[in-house]
Amino acid sequence: MIAGEPGALASGAVVAGVDVGGTNTKVLLATPALDVIDRIDLPTPAHAGGAAIVTAAVGAVTDLLDRHRASLAGVGVGAAGVVDATTGTVLVTGNSFTGWAGYGVTDAVTTALGVPATLDNDVNAFLLGEVATGAVAGECDVLGMTLGTGVGGALVLGGSLFAGPRGAAGEIGHVPGFGDALCTCGQVGHLETIAGARGIADRFAERSGRRLSAREVADAARAGDPDASAVFDTAGWGLARAALLTAGILDVTTVVIGGGIARSWDLLEPAITAAIAAEPPVSGAPIRLAQSTLGSDAVALGAAAQVRDLVLGEAATV
Repeated sequence: MIAGEPGALASGAVVAGVDVGGTNTKVLLATPALDVIDRIDLPTPAHAGGAAIVTAAVGAVTDLLDRHRASLAGVGVGAAGVVDATTGTVLVTGNSFTGWAGYGVTDAVTTALGVPATLDNDVNAFLLGEVATGAVAGECDVLGMTLGTGVGGALVLGGSLFAGPRGAAGEIGHVPGFGDALCTCGQVGHLETIAGARGIADRFAERSGRRLSAREVADAARAGDPDASAVFDTAGWGLARAALLTAGILDVTTVVIGGGIARSWDLLEPAITAAIAAEPPVSGAPIRLAQSTLGSDAVALGAAAQVRDLVLGEAATV
């Protein structure tokens, strides 16, 4: 039997998920039910070109397969930047990468390993992971937000990713109306300017005259610093507004939040809850905000779920 045929997983094959970041690549093996078997973290050769990035990831997949004497049914990849999921090609990346934009990821993976492969944006993969087996498992309509250096967003509607006609659906981090600070994209007042790590550091510096990292601002808030607390209150208010906008426009009232800043949930959640209580959705439906439960596995598990569903379809979880 050829790995990747619908019957392959029934005979004990596994799926692999790959999360390609600018600094590290996470590779994991999972069962069809998305139970993690094992994982490897390795440095991303981000400036060595697309072939080197894929070769490093493929090598980690092979090492895991050899370690567990497993057969492989497919590989899902989540990558930062803009991707064409249909062709499995990276379109646009930040300056963390060299030679990654324009690279045909899925063709290279399939050629190397002989199995089907998928590619999606890392925020889409994050949301797929949380819907498949994480904080919002089984939900059909969800907004996903990742709070890293910036703010990423993705939507699942009716149980499927919704990218929109130009691939920009769910990009809540670049919706205006959140102040007058300049965003990294060149526009003004986007959610990212108050709820991403860079924005939190910048807003604290404006208030206090001191330059700290977002993590240090969180530590200061917990220690009682009023400027740091105010910055996180503003971030929480912004996240609540994003949830309320989504509820009002799409009637989506479930939101899952991940990324490094979400680890400061103790600072964000009170402000989020207060803002939503002050202006609840007109539908009267309660908004559910959930913190990611998959942590650093979310993107790789979501990518694994995507290729699992490609290989097995509705039989994937049987």
